[in-house]
Amino acid sequence: MADRRRLGVLVTHPVQYLSPLFRELAGASGVDLTVHYAHRPTPAEQGAGFGVSFQWDVDLLSGYDSRFLRNVSAAPGAEGFGAYDTPEIAGIIAERRFDAFLVMGWHAKSYWQAMRACWAAGTPVLVRGDSQLGPDGPTLRAWARRVTHRRFVPRFAACLAVGARSEEYFRFYRARRVVRSPHFVDNEHFARGAAETDAASVRREWGVHEDSMIAAFVGKLVPKKRPLDLLEAVAASGRRDVHVVFVGDGELREACRAAAERLGVRATFAGFHNQSALPAAYAAMDVLVLPSDARETWGLVVNEAMACGRPALVSRAAGCAPDLVHEDETGNTFPLGDVRGLGELLARLVADRERLRTLGAGARAHIARFTAAAAAEGVLEAMELAVRERAAA
Repeated sequence: MADRRRLGVLVTHPVQYLSPLFRELAGASGVDLTVHYAHRPTPAEQGAGFGVSFQWDVDLLSGYDSRFLRNVSAAPGAEGFGAYDTPEIAGIIAERRFDAFLVMGWHAKSYWQAMRACWAAGTPVLVRGDSQLGPDGPTLRAWARRVTHRRFVPRFAACLAVGARSEEYFRFYRARRVVRSPHFVDNEHFARGAAETDAASVRREWGVHEDSMIAAFVGKLVPKKRPLDLLEAVAASGRRDVHVVFVGDGELREACRAAAERLGVRATFAGFHNQSALPAAYAAMDVLVLPSDARETWGLVVNEAMACGRPALVSRAAGCAPDLVHEDETGNTFPLGDVRGLGELLARLVADRERLRTLGAGARAHIARFTAAAAAEGVLEAMELAVRERAAA
């Protein structure tokens, strides 16, 4: 069909949270989608920060047209701007003449190669991101970022914000237009997996007493996620019937193990869980705790927990807090590093199990609007606005 919109996408590598979005876009009428990946990670590269080498055990590539570019970086798959270097994307953009091109940020060299090629060809560039402003204060680095970002952010035809804080971020840097494209997970997958789980059996495997409340941490055990705060909060609560479970691995595992022993907190280290095993973990826990600092620009584990009917206690510094956590409806928030305040929230929940169930039901109802379809709708809206603007110009 001659009137099909040609949408190109560039992503550094396949991500389990993006594949459903691409399938939605590929299935949309009037859209010809091609996703370009800058790198195919090895198991060791995929496991960086998790403490274990692995490949995701869900299909990330079916249902849409994709291709891997040649990454000429000297350190492919590593962290840093130069880890993704794909000069061939410029020729692809010049040849395909996309109606719009979507990048997932500007933190990699590949993205700038694509953005410059698009601007040279007159192709509208869309960007989707979850950055938030953060507590930088009046530093030289913050001033430099403000100057540089306000030079290039207005060049995007549209900025796709995943939530309130990313919208604030884009507007601060003078985006021409901002369209919502919410962060999401496969809600049905997590809900179904949780419903099919024998939660009591999982709790026994974790060594949790049947009368204890499980407060769980899910993710990498790394400094920005502050897993030690959860242990200190349980100790501050004075409750012996709160059992902490860490679903994940990372550099702070042994520090957390030592802290649990020192503080007298019952804790289980369940280790890394791949995607297919996560719903069972959520089904077995009672509440998710995300103590992260502002470098946690969202926190998709909160989406996952809520899809499984579990409430969340979330640091106010985490990016998802204003969008996902409605006080006393889907969970609660607490100030960053306030272990005593978090302890009080945990004590309230362990003393009122009915409230736990009510919050879990509220969480499941609320997260139902954060879907791949909603995210795709935002991308399509932004693309259409960009195409019309270009035609008018």
